[in-house]
Amino acid sequence: MIDHLGINCADWENSKTFYDEVLGVLGYTRQMDYQVAIGYGRDGKPDFWIADMSAGDAKGPNREVHVAFQAADEDAVKAFYDTALRLGAESLHAPRLWPEYHPGYYGAFVRDPDGNNVEAVFHGAKPQG
Repeated sequence: MIDHLGINCADWENSKTFYDEVLGVLGYTRQMDYQVAIGYGRDGKPDFWIADMSAGDAKGPNREVHVAFQAADEDAVKAFYDTALRLGAESLHAPRLWPEYHPGYYGAFVRDPDGNNVEAVFHGAKPQG
């Protein structure tokens, strides 16, 4: 069900040190590092993300959370997106390939009624073209 989860951190430097160490003792390491967001996991797959809240729009006591749900295929991602919009969700990113994450990453992002960034993702999409 849950593909990956992300939180925003107010004290970026302290958070990086904290998660490097506490996740390190559990066998998790940095799998991706975008300077303002770091994904931790194993075997090349980041499952838990931290982000520097001062680098984005998520500020204040109710900082957004990012949750990505696994989808069975590209059609399921599209259905998630269309349903969310029908229910009044704000579109963050329409369904598309995200090759900057990895080949075959197909996802759509919406903002839920409480302002959280919610995604549906399928990891086996075929590159277009």
